[in-house]
Amino acid sequence: MPAFHCPLGAVYYDDEPCIDCGLCQARTAGEMVEASKRMREYIRAHGEKKNRSQKMAVCGKGGTGKSTLTALLADALRREGYTVLVIDSDESNLGLPKLLGLDTPSTPLISLLERFSMGDRKPDASWLEAARISLESIPREFIVSAPRMKFLTVGKIIDPFQGCACQMADLARDFVQKIHLGIKEIMLIDMEAGIESFGRGMERGVDTVLTIVEPSFDSLALAEKIRYMAEGIGISAIHAILNKIPSPEIEEKLRKELENKQMKVAGAVYLDPQISQAGFTGKKLPDNTDAAKLLRKIAAALLSEQV
Repeated sequence: MPAFHCPLGAVYYDDEPCIDCGLCQARTAGEMVEASKRMREYIRAHGEKKNRSQKMAVCGKGGTGKSTLTALLADALRREGYTVLVIDSDESNLGLPKLLGLDTPSTPLISLLERFSMGDRKPDASWLEAARISLESIPREFIVSAPRMKFLTVGKIIDPFQGCACQMADLARDFVQKIHLGIKEIMLIDMEAGIESFGRGMERGVDTVLTIVEPSFDSLALAEKIRYMAEGIGISAIHAILNKIPSPEIEEKLRKELENKQMKVAGAVYLDPQISQAGFTGKKLPDNTDAAKLLRKIAAALLSEQV
């Protein structure tokens, strides 16, 4: 398995998408920095302008509540009349389907890979080779459906020595870039924690990055790095959602810190015992909490590009 994953999808040096940035051949920190600059400049100059909130990635530090807010936002978008495709791209966390109120398992995308195939039967992968993929063209075995919601999981690492998640990330990146959403269709991706997904180019297929920020130094520092990474791949719609806020004073301090880091804040979610209880018991999140009501306002603002 190759150790390097080109953000443009080149399989080897001088392959068709290669721009000769030098990133794959960098051997020193200085060479890596210069190659990264060339890659960022190319993507920003040649990338498609992304100004429509239709493919959203939910990012942030581990434990900030990405899955919880993804579930709440999905419900809010359904209420706006959208069909929401929720993608679980975290290779470790297991709770997102429960938070959405879904119990039926689906076949993970990684079953299409030889190393992760399930039993003797390998699902047909021809649909994934199309230049464009619609919601209707995804085989039903990969989808769990609810009213105006579809759920798809990339897959999980479930056994020791199963290897790294690089192939899983490549599969997810290609799928996200190919998926073509119609009118009143929207996609939410619950990303893995941290910024490794940006290194793999996963977010190149999205138009909006939502960073979940909790009251901690690490969360604030990572939010700034996520903004830097997202801007480097041509994304301008970058918003922070504050979570687990204990008081108005802490909210104000976080807002000022993020403003200094040139980040827009879409809203703040306060600590909520009902949300904590649902997360602990693995139950569907209640839709009558203050958090749920706030996410509806955030969803409406994102759709109208007023954030």
